Order: sequence, then structure tokens, then C-alpha cells
Amino acid sequence: MRDGELQQFAEDFIAGSAASYLHCCPSRVRLEPSRGAILDLKNQRDKIYQYQKRITVLTDRETAIAKECLARGDRRRALLALRRKKYQESLLSKTDSQLAQLEQLTSQVEFALVQKDVLFGLQQGTQVLQAINKEIGGIEAVDRLMEETAEARAYQEEVSQMLEGSLSMQDEEDVEDELEALRQEVVGPVDLPAVPQAPLPERGDEVLEEPAQEQPEVKAKTKARTPVLAS
Repeated sequence: MRDGELQQFAEDFIAGSAASYLHCCPSRVRLEPSRGAILDLKNQRDKIYQYQKRITVLTDRETAIAKECLARGDRRRALLALRRKKYQESLLSKTDSQLAQLEQLTSQVEFALVQKDVLFGLQQGTQVLQAINKEIGGIEAVDRLMEETAEARAYQEEVSQMLEGSLSMQDEEDVEDELEALRQEVVGPVDLPAVPQAPLPERGDEVLEEPAQEQPEVKAKTKARTPVLAS
């Protein structure tokens, strides 16, 4: 789903419904509302809750796939899985905001909405739900990240292109940080050479040792040069 669709749906729905509510006459407010349409709206809200749970399952699977890819040394696919996860998390955040607005709208105009406004919202909401369903694709679509076929690689490239521009710079940095954390969890930290623990000899000690080694040799030469006195 494109980032703006869900946001646009809520804005259009709220703007249109609020305008109708504010400009309606008292007699219009007293009209019997379309209980069936309002019930459908609440059912749609419940569907969005279900999609939120489904996306949460997908984000967990994306993390597992990223770990599997890192264990095989496939950093590119691990990064792609984490980028998809970040996008899905942003989608969850947007749906939370829209659900709060829908709840507020329902409580404010519960039986004052005319059927035309409600049906308009239902139509827009249905399109958004269809777009979400098409976008996330289910567990099967997530598992295609692990496949090696040409079709799977084409799908991975399509997903990567779709995510271009969908994530902010901060999101991309968060994904890189999460990738590195997962890499250390799966592969382990990079081993660096150990630092020598023994202290290095000081320069003064070396200078003092040299004369001590030469003393026996000097004494031997002096003794050899001493003349032997005749008896």
C-alpha cells in the first residue's frame, strides 16, 4: 500500500463527515440513522484491528528471515527484510492514528451521519483494506525473500524498488543499526588481535646491562697483559 492512501482516506472521511454534521439542520439530526451502515463501519474498524495483528506477525517473521540471511552471510537480503519490517511498522503507526480518529468520529456523530457520507467512508475504507491486503501479501510473500529462483529475485527487486522513498533517512539508519545488532547476535562480534600484556623493556635498563656483560672480558684482557715476574 502507498503511504498516503490510508492517511488520505481518514482525512477525506473525517472532513466530509464533519462538514455534513456541522451543516445539517436539527430536523436532519433527528432522522433515523442508517444503523446497518454504521455497523458496517464498525466492522471495517475491526478488520483494521485484524490487519494490525497480521502485520505484527509479519514483522516478527521479517526479523527471523534477517537472522537466517545473516547466518548465511547474505547481508543484502537481511537488509531488505529489515527495510520491509520498518515499512510495516510505520504502517502500523499510521493505522493506530487513523483508528483513533475513526473512534472519535463514531462517538461524535454516531447516529447523525447520513447514509451517503457513511457509504463514502466505507467505499474508501474498502479500497484501503484491499490495498493493504495486496501489499503485505501474507507470510508466503515474506518467505519468498529466502528463495533463490529467478522469479523470487525479481520479486525481491520489486520490493526493494517499492521501498525506495517509502522510508525516511532516520528509518534507513535504524534499519542499518538493527542489521548490525542482528549480525552480532547471529555471527558474533569481530575478533581483534589481542594486545600484548608484558611491559616493554625500558631504554635505561638496556644501557645498564651492556657494561655488565663486558666486565668479565675486560678483566680477562687485563690479566693477560700483566707481565710475569722472574723468580
